[in-house]
Amino acid sequence: MAMISREKIVEGLVEILGTENVITDEQVLKDSSIDRYRKYEQCMGVYTQPIPAAVIYVHSTEEVAEVLSFCNDNQINVVPRTGHSAIEGGLETSLQDSVVIDGSQMNKVLKVDRYNMQVTCQCGVPLQELDDMLREQGLTTGHSPQSKPLAQMGGLVATRSIGQFSTLYGGIEDMVVGLEAVFPNGKICRIKNVPRRAAGPDIRNIIIGNEGALCFITEVTVKLFKWQPENNHYIGYALDDMKLGFDCLREVMAEGYKPSFARLYDPADAAGHFSHFLEEGKCILIWMCEGPAGITKAMEAGIKELMSKHPELEEVDPTLIEKWYEGLNWGPEQIAQEREEIIATKNIGITTEVSGSWDNIYEIYKTACDRIMEEVPDMTLMGGHSSHSYINGTNMYFVYYYNVVDCEPEEEINKYHNPINRIICEQVIKYGGSIVHHHGLGKARAHYVYDEYGSSFYMLDTLKKAFDPNGIMNMGTLIPLRK
Repeated sequence: MAMISREKIVEGLVEILGTENVITDEQVLKDSSIDRYRKYEQCMGVYTQPIPAAVIYVHSTEEVAEVLSFCNDNQINVVPRTGHSAIEGGLETSLQDSVVIDGSQMNKVLKVDRYNMQVTCQCGVPLQELDDMLREQGLTTGHSPQSKPLAQMGGLVATRSIGQFSTLYGGIEDMVVGLEAVFPNGKICRIKNVPRRAAGPDIRNIIIGNEGALCFITEVTVKLFKWQPENNHYIGYALDDMKLGFDCLREVMAEGYKPSFARLYDPADAAGHFSHFLEEGKCILIWMCEGPAGITKAMEAGIKELMSKHPELEEVDPTLIEKWYEGLNWGPEQIAQEREEIIATKNIGITTEVSGSWDNIYEIYKTACDRIMEEVPDMTLMGGHSSHSYINGTNMYFVYYYNVVDCEPEEEINKYHNPINRIICEQVIKYGGSIVHHHGLGKARAHYVYDEYGSSFYMLDTLKKAFDPNGIMNMGTLIPLRK
């Protein structure tokens, strides 16, 4: 709890940033008390979390340092954000009189370094704008999450984001070269841009994935890659069985191929994407080969040769896969449309993503789906897909829809969403996977952090206590609030 009143918090922030950068409009504050984890409440105009004292806009690293020092001295909880596209409760203001520090106006691309193949930008640079600009120069970050039209660089790094081309380019942790961040005592730390070093632990990973619970990211340098879409090759197969699909994904990865995406949809999830050409009840397995022409051609041939050993697979016209991919990302228009549909139908769709090894991912998928359909009422769809694969395992993206029946908006999350999350996390932990693959723990899954980390929770807890001893950084995220 803050040591000074709500009014004094606002006065102190105005003194640092000026009136125009300290927002106290009631609706802005309400919208800033949650993220899309509580989208049903938001659609219905109900806000159950403590309303922040202010939303503030920062324009420089020095301003961030001054604000954090003020909040640290007065024990004011702060919630860092940039694109505001989070969906796991990480942006909820769980404590009274919190301050939301918005870095979206720190939006300068500082340097495109073609020779060293890296780009440096401030935290508020929108990924879509950055990549569009780079593609005009024949380059790309290789990072393309579904939230690309909304996401900004600081938030992507803070949540340990991953993109649709991860099988080739990796997650954001594989792309980050160097960073600048501010810790709650106002200390500015810069990690220099080098291709690799062995001077102790990789301290970039204290910052990458910290979810605003340790520091505020102000600047990011990421790698660049050549963009050669003319060389892309799409591959698709229809099949009856998810177990076979996981095995096919494993074969491609184990043989050493690096397609830019590798995906497997179960029948329920596939029906929402491919019903215009895919037979009802079928799964679909898809790849895209990307990069230099010689590599993509050879990769396509290699993957097809592997798949030819499975007569159960039915090849799909690759132009259908290409067309599907072009409409995959979500921006403001899609979110507005979804909001209207939720209000009209009281039917809501949500996702939860996890990961597992090849020997447990099918059991995680099957048992979680079965339990949810048995234990949670009013389900209208339960399915999912795998969209990020590795040599030693893959992820599972659960996709589920339910009707909100006989409950008030503030009751929806505990009647449906939280029980579904609980079942998924229980099954993942039972079989030895990870309860979160790329959306971050946020506050929604923070309660399972002890089971997720086991004995290594000591390391995360020690980091939190060392870097945030006064407990002002996004409390309740990563580590749940202790009553």
